[in-house]
Amino acid sequence: MLACLAVAAGAVLYAPVWRWSRGLVTIAHEGGHAFMAVLMRRRLTGIRLHADTSGLTFSRGKPTGFGAAMTLVAGYTFPAALGLGAAALTGAGLITLLLWITLVLLAVMLVFIRNWYGALALLVTGAGVFAATWYGNAIVQTVAAYAGAWLLLFGAVKPVLELGARRRRGRRSGQSDADQLAGITPVPAGGWIFLFSIATIAAALWGTWMLLPFESWLA
Repeated sequence: MLACLAVAAGAVLYAPVWRWSRGLVTIAHEGGHAFMAVLMRRRLTGIRLHADTSGLTFSRGKPTGFGAAMTLVAGYTFPAALGLGAAALTGAGLITLLLWITLVLLAVMLVFIRNWYGALALLVTGAGVFAATWYGNAIVQTVAAYAGAWLLLFGAVKPVLELGARRRRGRRSGQSDADQLAGITPVPAGGWIFLFSIATIAAALWGTWMLLPFESWLA
């Protein structure tokens, strides 16, 4: 468990590795936009994933209002929510179920991908999960589940902190989720970044509590 924790933390904190692992967080980020768009009864028209780890999700509906706001909010919070779900299933020993759910989510997302790089990213990720599910033994599956859960939990925090750092340096493109939310809600972009920070950090702490056997250690 501690080895998986260290690997996931290194994949997020070590910049050369983060350039690659961030792509997995982007998949979850754009998946969050897509999931919430459908939940809010917006028409999901496509998802694009780019080699620079950025992404775009396109949906049609009212440009303002609750549905539009929730669709934007889901981007930075969905990786943390997925990490919590993964931590709950892993902590309960339902690792095989977690891996199969991951495959189903990737397959559904692939239907809406609208560029070749995005399709390749999902296929490679799905192939890795399938290999662990179908060919991996219990140890391989356990490592994949723990490392994946922590990568989502820690990886959800870092993009929010990076967004806040860019704004403090005066680099405001107006295209971030926080800036778009500021345009359709009374809360300024800085307020949304603060809320995203609190939510993702809380999820990382809660998920870590579920993954590590603190109770047995204390006993």
